[in-house]
Amino acid sequence: MLQKVEICGVDTSGLPKLTAKENEELMKKLKTGDKLAREKFIVGNMRLVLSLVKRFWAKNANADDVFQAGCVGLIKAIDNFDLSVGVKFSTYAVPMIVGEIKRYLRDGNSLRVSRSIRDTAYRVLKVREAIEERDEEATIERIAEEMQVAVSEVVYALDAISDPVSLYDPVYNKAGDTLLLMDQLCDEKNTDEIWTERVALSEAMEKLSDREKRILFLRYFEGKTQTEISGEVGISQAQVSRLEKNALNNIRMNIS
Repeated sequence: MLQKVEICGVDTSGLPKLTAKENEELMKKLKTGDKLAREKFIVGNMRLVLSLVKRFWAKNANADDVFQAGCVGLIKAIDNFDLSVGVKFSTYAVPMIVGEIKRYLRDGNSLRVSRSIRDTAYRVLKVREAIEERDEEATIERIAEEMQVAVSEVVYALDAISDPVSLYDPVYNKAGDTLLLMDQLCDEKNTDEIWTERVALSEAMEKLSDREKRILFLRYFEGKTQTEISGEVGISQAQVSRLEKNALNNIRMNIS
């Protein structure tokens, strides 16, 4: 995006540069309804848009779209600029152009993040930058301490503004063999150790009586209380408790 010369069909290397006096004269004319002056003023200030666009290099952002958003901000600034205020147009326009670009990048994100979380994330980034400028290690704990917030809040805020990554994004490519992100992920729930434990648990369950199996199913799979189970099975709550304990003890003995 930063090296792109032509954006939205505009040759950015050939954009005109207006002097302060030319800007002022064109602004006065366009405010009277002069369409030619308005067009010349817009083109003459596209360099301002381009300089601001370069600040917002984003991995998934399209250069043309970001530039267009900046131009929308420029036009809004032109329409709302008041000559009587006594400030330079660029001073007034920059916040509006930046705001429009940020709005585009925010709305274009597939994940919506609340304003409060974004504000926290930006504070985190500022604090991290300040710590690094002091040649100190900007750990999550150090940032949280300086901000006087919980570590989990810092982590959550940074995760919220991170761009989502596809499992099919390539992370390595050599000699035609592409390694995807998903190729580096493992299923921690299906290790050999866990698989062995499941087999042992299944075998231990087979040694229980039908009543014990039913009590454990109702208790741990359906989440019912011992009192509810006693009414369903037709025995007292004390018997349910005793059968449950015996069943669990038998399972532990058969697994160990």
